[in-house]
Amino acid sequence: MKKVETLILLVNSMTQPEKKAFKSASQRPGTGPEYLTLFNIIRNDRSMTPDRLKLRFNAESRSTSYESTVKYLYKVILDTLLSLRENQDSNYFLFNRIMKARILYEKSLFEECFNLLRKIIDDAKKYENYFAQLLASRLELEYLLSMNFPMVDEKTVLNKHLKINEIINYIRKVNEQSSLYELLKYRVVNYGNVRSQEQKINLNDLVISEMSIVASSNLESFEIKKLHQLFQANYLISVGDYKSALRSYMELNNLFENNKNLWDNPPIYYLLTQEGVLDSLRSIRNYEGMKYFVDQLRKLKTPSASFNANVSCLIFLYELFPKLDRGDFASALTHLNRYQEELFSKINLLGLTRQAELSLYSALICLTGKEYNRAHKYLNMIILKGKNYYYLPLYRTIRLVNLMVLNSLKDFKLISYETRSLKREMKEFEMGYKIEKTMLFFLNKQNLPVTQKKREELWKKVAPELEMIRQDIFEQQVLRIFDFTAWIDSRIRRIPLDKILKEKYESS
Repeated sequence: MKKVETLILLVNSMTQPEKKAFKSASQRPGTGPEYLTLFNIIRNDRSMTPDRLKLRFNAESRSTSYESTVKYLYKVILDTLLSLRENQDSNYFLFNRIMKARILYEKSLFEECFNLLRKIIDDAKKYENYFAQLLASRLELEYLLSMNFPMVDEKTVLNKHLKINEIINYIRKVNEQSSLYELLKYRVVNYGNVRSQEQKINLNDLVISEMSIVASSNLESFEIKKLHQLFQANYLISVGDYKSALRSYMELNNLFENNKNLWDNPPIYYLLTQEGVLDSLRSIRNYEGMKYFVDQLRKLKTPSASFNANVSCLIFLYELFPKLDRGDFASALTHLNRYQEELFSKINLLGLTRQAELSLYSALICLTGKEYNRAHKYLNMIILKGKNYYYLPLYRTIRLVNLMVLNSLKDFKLISYETRSLKREMKEFEMGYKIEKTMLFFLNKQNLPVTQKKREELWKKVAPELEMIRQDIFEQQVLRIFDFTAWIDSRIRRIPLDKILKEKYESS
């Protein structure tokens, strides 16, 4: 990405406190107005392009190099954001002080240097920041070595070595556990949730390794306990055991609530925990229980525009799901209209998976509300950029919903083409759920039986198969996105979809 494109994204992602801090830093004596002019041009037009920016700047500041100003503004903004983070994040705070200790040593202020390093080591222990503790401890030994160990006995040196070895051992354990959690997430994100008993067995290598690490680790450590519960909860969700996953997430949530001083800034893992709790509650249809955790999300405020956009998106989704799952399509459409501007103006701040989720559920709302062109618009935001989203498991579901929209519009020629493409992919990559294959069959049926008797006969044939799909824990991985079996039921029996979903909810 070109520097100017990065600059535009950086300025647009800045929060109000960050912009205020930048302006304060820019009022120092000796600073020129050129980069402020560039900043204001970008800030006042969120749709600014690199070409238009260059024309505007050159028109307003003829005597200054555009390229040099872009580079200088980029540097000043990053320096400002860095200075703000020092008081917001223990990582910035600790590592910045390590740099200060190095300066003190270079200036031969040895006593001040060692006093600061000891404070850093103590604070790093408090925040369980073992990387900072390791670096500060190694610097302390290196500086003692360079000074020929003044007033230090051998026992003290050995004790320092022992503590460093303990830190390294702990970091190794965390790294091993992190690796297993990351591999699990990678497999789920890229290959989808488990679809068969065989695929569940294929995850056993990760489960056994994780159990071995936990058995040999100190479970008093916040980081070890956090990664253990995250691994367990994500594994249980991937195999469809939502009740057990909820228990793991609740333990993890309690761990975070009791250790707020150890949260990252922004608290990404805490957000993952809240999302996991909400996802598990939704899966067991405990919508009342979701309200508390949605309110917890509302309390999360950080300087990160990207993090805040993700929080807003999660609030939107988990307030939507009870409406969509229960067939309250009118309320779902009102909900979308209320959030649309806030969410889609910041969609580029979201990760690819979250963008896909937002577009998919927005399209489902419009599909159930019979706003088919609008549904197409949301789906095309992903489909037309397929190369970026192609490998996401959710991408196939997006294409399936697109076929549902085409079916409502009676465009069976395009449905036939897209169906063949989907079938080839599922066969090639050995993917596909039973419900997906069943949906593709019904999406291609142009003419269902006309008479009530014929429809009832067809329903008697199909109903047992759909019931088996609903009871299959692996098929529920797709059905929790949207109840596609209810859509088939609605088409065959000519009963409104909202009525079927409402009856299912009331009888569950």
